[in-house]
Amino acid sequence: MSDPRDERFLVTGALGCIGAWTVARLAHEGRPVVAFDLGRDRRRLEALLSPAELASVTFVAGDITDLALIERTFDEHGITNVIHLAALQVPFCRADPPRGALVNVVGTVNLFEAVKRRSDRMAPLVYTGSIGMYSGSDADPVTGRLDEAAEAHPASHYGVFKLANEGTARVYWHESGVASIAVRPLTVYGAGRDQGMTSGPTVAIAAAILGLPYAIGFGGRTTFQYADDAARTIIAASRSSLEGANAFNLDGETVGIAEWVEAIVAEVPEAAGLISHATTELAIPAEVEHTGIAALGPSVITPYRTGIRATIEIYRRLLADGRLVPAQQGISLP
Repeated sequence: MSDPRDERFLVTGALGCIGAWTVARLAHEGRPVVAFDLGRDRRRLEALLSPAELASVTFVAGDITDLALIERTFDEHGITNVIHLAALQVPFCRADPPRGALVNVVGTVNLFEAVKRRSDRMAPLVYTGSIGMYSGSDADPVTGRLDEAAEAHPASHYGVFKLANEGTARVYWHESGVASIAVRPLTVYGAGRDQGMTSGPTVAIAAAILGLPYAIGFGGRTTFQYADDAARTIIAASRSSLEGANAFNLDGETVGIAEWVEAIVAEVPEAAGLISHATTELAIPAEVEHTGIAALGPSVITPYRTGIRATIEIYRRLLADGRLVPAQQGISLP
């Protein structure tokens, strides 16, 4: 386990949803953290951090496809802990598969290579896998639950890329002794989740606060994980002493989308009739086995109604400050 006194974190994809929550939690702890991201929009971090906490974060604008820049960043900042969250999500990989492969696969190889070259000081490399590498037919035909050791048959470029990264991790462990931990989320929600195939449940919360109609693009059931819980688990993984190329499903709560909508309306009664959902279910398993992640310690699972309530509080504050902008929350106006 890494010594917190010596930790210096690099978080790639730091301006995305899970990235922002991860950087925020480290900043709350007072840990040195370098936020590495190609973008420059800090609004997700600004929603979670005080001005003083934000000022404590070191920002590096960079592309994970640039290995030389990654290595310079490691060395200039004395990085010991790498949390790799940068990736193009399903719609972007579908629109531009070559760019998706470059970022999601080659970018991940670059992080592994940089860690390998500095293995004397590095904690396990932690990165996000995805339940999106599985198809619905990969679940147990009797229970409908996805076994943690199930064979993956991706139905999207994004899923193929995520599966490839777990293979990369195994090779770096067997050939070079680079320890790693993949954490596979399913439907992450919370402030800042405004992009990607499963962002709809969070976008619906923003729409409710804004008083705008919104239809979640899928129905059925899915396993939800609150973004702060995901961040806490990812940081715990980085501080672990696990060896090998590990891959764990992130645990959470399995909830029906109809129940989700009802929970939003219970907190925002004026949104009654505004929030709806499609009936088509996601093409990935709704419920997953997550026993392996116990290796990182006790799980933290925020009840979904509590998570919705916390997200509403953040969005109401942003609305009062004039910072809850529909287009930035994934809401398209007519």
